[in-house]
Amino acid sequence: MILEVAVLQVKAGLADEFERNFKKAQAIISSMNGYISHELQKCIEEDQKYILLVKWETLQAHTEGFRGSDAYLEWKSLLHHFYDPFPTVEHYEAVDLS
Repeated sequence: MILEVAVLQVKAGLADEFERNFKKAQAIISSMNGYISHELQKCIEEDQKYILLVKWETLQAHTEGFRGSDAYLEWKSLLHHFYDPFPTVEHYEAVDLS
């Protein structure tokens, strides 16, 4: 399992519209092959800042499957115009501590 982490800085005054669009966009990502789950959380200290956490079966499910799909174009049109700066996206895997 891979965890995608994106810090989303939404332009001032657009948080409510962003959240409405995200409600639509989450249906897109959740329908993708290799998708497991996601969470969108809002920062307490900075009300225009969010973190998106998405669990994928593999890195390729996100980077090739989702980002290479026609559905990603719809995702982009719903969400990408809200960000300034454009988010940094990183991928993490669990550390075996046993």
